[in-house]
Amino acid sequence: MRYLILSDIHANLEALETVLSDAQDRGCDGTLVLGDLVGYGADPNAVVDRVRALQPTAIVRGNHDKVVFGLDQADGFNAVAKEAAEWMLEVLTPENRDWIAALPEGPVAVDDLIEICHGAPYDEDAYIFDETDARLAFKTATRPLCLFGHTHYPVVYELAKGSCSRRGPSGDAEVRLELIEGVRYLVNPGSVGQPRDGDPRAAYVIVDAAARRVELFRVMYPLQVAQAKVINAGLPEILARRLAAGR
Repeated sequence: MRYLILSDIHANLEALETVLSDAQDRGCDGTLVLGDLVGYGADPNAVVDRVRALQPTAIVRGNHDKVVFGLDQADGFNAVAKEAAEWMLEVLTPENRDWIAALPEGPVAVDDLIEICHGAPYDEDAYIFDETDARLAFKTATRPLCLFGHTHYPVVYELAKGSCSRRGPSGDAEVRLELIEGVRYLVNPGSVGQPRDGDPRAAYVIVDAAARRVELFRVMYPLQVAQAKVINAGLPEILARRLAAGR
């Protein structure tokens, strides 16, 4: 199986469509979604509709997705994120709200090789920022390859013979990682719709389970179109500016 890995789309339809088009040319058999379909961007319904049409092999909810249960879920958000969450609740259709509300909490085991989560395998809202966080995640992960999101940083952690190391993020458009037998991995594909590593290009991953290979990609999308939609929707202008900055 070749899995397309999508994380942190954040209602950015232009980024999602560009990623899907790019991935289609590379060939994929299934899709794994690591959460945060909504929040920040101007197209929550269109993004949810598009992801639903993909019929993901596996999907987990993100912290912004949980806001469909009520604004109390946004208590830890900053003022800009809260304003975007309030707007999202107003524009989401009842059908899409119900579908998001039914998304499972991670982690979810996909097969003998892969499991997915949003934040970390021990807590769906936890952030994996460094080797200390990664070591705790490795203790609770149940598969050789754990795919996670939430930080919007494409990064790879490896655990081999008790030693934990980190790679990335990389400025390359394509990075290939061969999975070594006996080594464990935590891989964050980065964010489709709101990268925060200083690179505005949409980020995604393809995992070839049979070949035991992970491929990380960056693609430029019609960023100005997404920015204009954010402003025209009346969302905070900073959400448009940060797309260009990749922050």
